[in-house]
Amino acid sequence: MSKTALLIIDMFNDFDFDGGDMLRTHTQVIVDPILKLKKHFKETDLPVIYCNDNFGQWKDSTEDIIDYVKGTKGKQIALQIEPEDEEYFIIKPRHSAFFGTQLDILLRQLSVTKLILTGVATDICILFSANDAYMRDYDIYVPRDCVAAETLKRHESALTIIDEALGIETSSVSEYMRHIKK
Repeated sequence: MSKTALLIIDMFNDFDFDGGDMLRTHTQVIVDPILKLKKHFKETDLPVIYCNDNFGQWKDSTEDIIDYVKGTKGKQIALQIEPEDEEYFIIKPRHSAFFGTQLDILLRQLSVTKLILTGVATDICILFSANDAYMRDYDIYVPRDCVAAETLKRHESALTIIDEALGIETSSVSEYMRHIKK
C-alpha cells in the first residue's frame, strides 16, 4: 500500500546570513500551517521526516543541530517545530533533501509514493528537493502557505517553476487537506 510522507525541510535554521532576518520573518508565518499538517500525519499514522542542513558540521547529530539552532535567531521556530521521537530526521549536506542522503531509501522502505514538501527556502532547498523528487517519480505537493523564501518575489518565482515546469500542485494547505490519504 502506498503512503504519503510529510517532509519538513530546513526549519532548523540560524538565520545568520544576509537576508536571514527576512527569511525568519516569512518562516514564522508558515510554522502553524506546517504544524497543522504534522498533526494530521501523526493522527493518521503517516511518516513525518525532517530534512535539515548540517551547517557544514560533518560530525554533528540531530540533537547537536537542534541545540545549536536553539542558541540562535532561529530559537523560537525551533522550539515550536521540534521533532518527536517517532519522527525521522535526515541531515543533508546540500540544498536537495535527496542529494547525498538516505532519504530515497527510507521512503521506499516506508512504501511512500507521495510527498508533501514544506519548509524553507522555496527558491532553493524546496525547489531543488521538488526537482529531485520529480526525477524519482514521486507524486509531489508543495503547499504554498507551508514554504517561505527571503522575498515574496523569490517565493512566487519558485512556485511558478514548481507548478509550470514540474507540474506540481501548489495550492494552500487548507485546500489540499481533504485530499491527503493514508
